[in-house]
Amino acid sequence: MKQLLTLATLLTCALPLAAQPTTASKPVVAISAKQQQAAEELLQVMHMEENTNKSIDQMVTMQVQQRPDMKAVEPELRTFMTKHMSWATLKDDMVQLYATEFTEKDLRSLTAFYKSPTGQKLLDKQPELLRATMRLGQERLQQNIPELQQLIEKKMQSQDSKQ
Repeated sequence: MKQLLTLATLLTCALPLAAQPTTASKPVVAISAKQQQAAEELLQVMHMEENTNKSIDQMVTMQVQQRPDMKAVEPELRTFMTKHMSWATLKDDMVQLYATEFTEKDLRSLTAFYKSPTGQKLLDKQPELLRATMRLGQERLQQNIPELQQLIEKKMQSQDSKQ
């Protein structure tokens, strides 16, 4: 059970689209119908429904590959993720988020960009760019773990000597 909770936490943290707007951090801003429509169009052009649902599938598949013991609960994991993290459950929040952060003019400009061949190329390349960026970050951290360990040990030793 603890492993399942850990996995669920990791999946939630790993899904970029999981970050829903919170009313505590920002006041709710009234948006116009045109702004909402522009946000919906942008998200459609960005293939957010397809990408969100594909991300869920890839994450669950990857977790099961990395943790074969989770194979037995894969259907329940897929059902849970679809129920809480699918595009159908996130769409309204995402529209609100984009409409709050961008003006109608901004949204229309972004939509025009993403409709362009360059925008579509960016959308096509973005998953691999994100994977490569994450891989670079992990490699950089792994290469420098000894330095971090030394910093922590030095700090701990100085704390011990003060006591």
